Amino acid sequence: MDKVVSSAVDAIAGIESGMSLAVGGFGLCGIPSVLIQALHDSGADQLEVISNNCGVDDWGLGILLRDKRIRRMVSSYVGENKEFERQYLSGELEVELTPQGTLAERMRAGGSGIPAFFTMTGVGTQVAEGGMPWRYAADGSVAVASPPKEVREYDWMGKRREFVLERAIVADYALVRADKGDRHGNLVFNESARNFNPLAAMAGRITIAEVEELVEPGELDPDHIHLPGIFVQRVLALTPEQAATKRIERRTVRPKPAADAAATTEQEA
Repeated sequence: MDKVVSSAVDAIAGIESGMSLAVGGFGLCGIPSVLIQALHDSGADQLEVISNNCGVDDWGLGILLRDKRIRRMVSSYVGENKEFERQYLSGELEVELTPQGTLAERMRAGGSGIPAFFTMTGVGTQVAEGGMPWRYAADGSVAVASPPKEVREYDWMGKRREFVLERAIVADYALVRADKGDRHGNLVFNESARNFNPLAAMAGRITIAEVEELVEPGELDPDHIHLPGIFVQRVLALTPEQAATKRIERRTVRPKPAADAAATTEQEA
C-alpha cells in the first residue's frame, strides 16, 4: 500500500516515447512541474498530452513543447504560449481543441468506466460537424481535420434537443500535483489548484502525484480527501524548495493612485 517513490526519476519510470499523458493544472496553477522536468530530462518524445493548456514558453509543459517532445495536444485553451501557436500553424504539432467542460468530462468519464457520453456543447458547430483543423500542412492548408461526430435527439427539459457524442479519455499515464498526500495515495488539493488535477488523475492508467506535503495514513480527514488513493499508483514527496517554486502565468497590476502615492511619500519622509 505504500506508494511513495524516492525520486522523480523513479516516479516517471515506464513513461516512453509515443505514450499518452493526462496532465493536471490550469494555466500554471497546480501543474506537476517537478514531474514534467523529470520527463523532459528523460528524453521521452512523440508524446500525446491531454491537458487544459500547454504551460508557457519556458515553464510547465512548455519546456517539452519547446524541444518538440510533444506530437499532439488535446486542450481547451492555448493562448499564452507563442511557441505552441507557431508549431500548430506551421504543421509541426497536432491539436485537438475541445470545449473546456467537455474536456473535463471526457477525463472523468475515462476514470469512471464510461466509454462515451452525450452533451449539448458543440451542437451546430464544427465540434459536432467536423472540419476543425487538427494539423496544418506546411503551406497553410489543412492536412488533418476533425471527423464528424454522432448527433442524436433526446427529450430534455420539456424540449426535443440535439446532443453530440463525446468519447472518454484514458491515458497511459497521468501527472498531477497535490497540496497534501498520504502514503496510500489519498490526495488533497489547495483551493483553485484542484482544477483539472483530480480529473487527470482519474484518466490515467498509471497516475503519479507529486505532493507538497507527505503525511502518514490516517492523518487526512476522510471527509476532506478530494481524490481517493485508488486512482493513484505513485507518490513523490517534494522538497520544501520544490514545493515553494511556483510561477504566475500573467501578472496584472494597477498603478498606485496618485493620491495614495503622495500620502506614502509623505509618510516615508
